[in-house]
Amino acid sequence: MTTYRISESARLLGVSDDTVRRWIDAGVLPTTDDSPARIPGDALAAHAVELARAAADPADRLSSARNRFVGLVTRVQIDGVMAQVDIQSGPHRVVSLMTAEAARELALEPGSLAVATVKATTVVIETPKD
Repeated sequence: MTTYRISESARLLGVSDDTVRRWIDAGVLPTTDDSPARIPGDALAAHAVELARAAADPADRLSSARNRFVGLVTRVQIDGVMAQVDIQSGPHRVVSLMTAEAARELALEPGSLAVATVKATTVVIETPKD
C-alpha cells in the first residue's frame, strides 16, 4: 500500500500542511500507525476526487465530455488574430489557444468563470521511480 507524508499529501491536494493536519484531526483523512504519520494513498485519492466535486460546472446542459475543468481565467493574452487564455482549475493550470475573436466574444478576462473541455486521443501516465 502506497502512503504519503503530510507534506506530500498537502502538495498533491493543493493545500497547506496545516489543512491536512486539520482534516486528520477531524477524521476526514485516516493515517497509518507510522511515526511520523502517513496517509494511505487510496484514502488520499478518494479525498482528491471529493475535493474536485466542489467546483460546480455552470453549464445548464448534458455533455459527453468528461475532461472538463471548471476554473477562473487568470490571464488573457491577445496578439493579433490569436489569444492565449489561462485557467486555474484547482491545482491545474489549463492553457487554451484560440482566435482573438473568440476570446473577445466570450468576454474572457482575469476573474471570469470558465470551463475548459479537453479532448485528447493520447494520455500519457507516469509514475515516480521507486
